[in-house]
Amino acid sequence: MLCVQFLGLVTVTSMVRALALPVSSHLTETDKGRRKVVHVLEDESGAVIVQTAPGKVVTHRGGSITLPCRYHHEPESTDPARIRIKWTKVTDALQFEDVFVALGRQQRVFGVYRGRVALEEAGPGDASIIIHNVTLQDYGRYECEVTNDMEDDTGFVNLDLEGVVFPYHPRLGRYKLNYHEAQEVCQQQDAILASHGQLHKAWLEGLDWCNAGWLEDGSVQYPIAHPRDQCGRKDTPAGVRNYGYRHKQDERYDAFCFTSNLNGQVYFLKRFKKVNYAEAMKACLRDGSVVAKVGQLYAAWKIQLLDRCEAGWLEDGSIRYPIVNPRARCGGPEPGVRNLGFPDKKFRLYGVYCFRKNKESTDAQRPTRRPEKVVNPKATNGTRSV
Repeated sequence: MLCVQFLGLVTVTSMVRALALPVSSHLTETDKGRRKVVHVLEDESGAVIVQTAPGKVVTHRGGSITLPCRYHHEPESTDPARIRIKWTKVTDALQFEDVFVALGRQQRVFGVYRGRVALEEAGPGDASIIIHNVTLQDYGRYECEVTNDMEDDTGFVNLDLEGVVFPYHPRLGRYKLNYHEAQEVCQQQDAILASHGQLHKAWLEGLDWCNAGWLEDGSVQYPIAHPRDQCGRKDTPAGVRNYGYRHKQDERYDAFCFTSNLNGQVYFLKRFKKVNYAEAMKACLRDGSVVAKVGQLYAAWKIQLLDRCEAGWLEDGSIRYPIVNPRARCGGPEPGVRNLGFPDKKFRLYGVYCFRKNKESTDAQRPTRRPEKVVNPKATNGTRSV
């Protein structure tokens, strides 16, 4: 008998990390987690059952994470070299993308996971893998399959990322994007299409947006924290409105994008005079950086707590500014990233937000020996995007 105990809910050792990060996202010695209490029971069949507190597996872009999976097989004398471990990612429409496979000492990593994935090898019965230098695209659901000759069993774990959801539409205006175009514009802004779970979490934290947008599963939704007549009637309850799954090619909406931890810094470039778009591009280049993308500004606002009451150019030609601590002269009573639209690039003059990569970014992408294990992450402070 082969029994897989999947540690998406069953984690032996875990690193607990709050989502509300300080300006520096590096863990100190005092930030490191604690060992969880584990109860090991034995049922009538002799199979081992490992029980611990349920939780999520959470990390951030650029981090390392363990996707936990343990198995028990009978008889225990089974040759370990005959145990096959296979990890796949469950993609859209329940299709599977190969990630990792091991048979005894033979191992293979597939596609974009090459050089980033390895077995944890924490003792007998451990089928957990470590993903290094986590990307936005790594977000999602993974399947662990353990096979012993003709018997097999599987389990699933969801990899979540710390980050921020933001609504987006291009210069052309609202409701101009089909699904594939929405995917592309999010990628252009250093983001991916958000999942329903990510949008729902953002709504719980206060996101209120009256325009419907694509999500990564092909559905169209929008979050309403303060019901009003112009957003689906005032007498309806607050929640995430759902238009269901729409035609990906023919129907057009906005997009809800998701981005995570920055591998660099967004800053407002101090200048004696305001500039047009072309001058803003040159100014950032002269300062050793580039004009920031929308997703980078949102990540800086949410994670690095960037607060600046000055409007500036972004890479897509829009004018925005981030407010963590609201004040009367800075656009209203709620925190968020203020959006002043897409002005004339040649004649309108503003400041500029630049993005500079960390000098140690290359080293940060190398695998680390001790990945994070995160269980029961704390929620971020509620904020409302504007």
